Amino acid sequence: MTALVLQARLDSSRLPGKALLPLGVRPLIFRVMEAFGSFPVEKKILACPEDSESSFAPLAEEAGFSLLAGPKEDVLARYCLVIRHSGADRIVRATGDNPFVFIDAALALKREAEDLNADYACYTELPRGAGVECVASEALLRAEREAKEPDEREHVCPYLYKHRELFRLYRPIAPFAWLGPELSVTVDTQSDYERAIDLYGCLVSLPLEERNLGENIIRALRRDLAETDL
Repeated sequence: MTALVLQARLDSSRLPGKALLPLGVRPLIFRVMEAFGSFPVEKKILACPEDSESSFAPLAEEAGFSLLAGPKEDVLARYCLVIRHSGADRIVRATGDNPFVFIDAALALKREAEDLNADYACYTELPRGAGVECVASEALLRAEREAKEPDEREHVCPYLYKHRELFRLYRPIAPFAWLGPELSVTVDTQSDYERAIDLYGCLVSLPLEERNLGENIIRALRRDLAETDL
């Protein structure tokens, strides 16, 4: 059984409360969940710290996500808590500051990771903030037992790709249509957020199921960047 696990928090140091900032009249975190609305997994879970639970609960319910609260800084432990509660044997990991995640790329990666029985899978050379990671639950549980460094706990997956001898890793360059390593669609700062508002405005006229297709996002982003440079 596969679970989509979306991590989010409210106290970002560079852009506090960004998950609840409006993006087309709805909160940014809702747009991320909305993007995964038809994603084919058995469970969808928003994993947040305890101090964000009350703020996220109504949005998660509206979007069809379960909500599970866990440790704030030890995000690896938060994911493993989800694994134990859900019984998932595979996780698709997404983050709440990426409203323009490429859903078609995420689906392709999920299928490839399952076919290869990979412990860890991600595409490289995507725009920053466009991708997901697909991870075997047993690999994350092992990382929880063995990982000691703070970055290995906060960022969830570094222990896996630091230890190639222990895990089956799959990290191919993304298909050509989704390439854009010089681009960014994540929301970390105020300027990122302002760019996200512009980009969402370019995409909102598309049907919902087309807004988070990689080629549409790249096309809209390049057009927006070109107009900004004029």
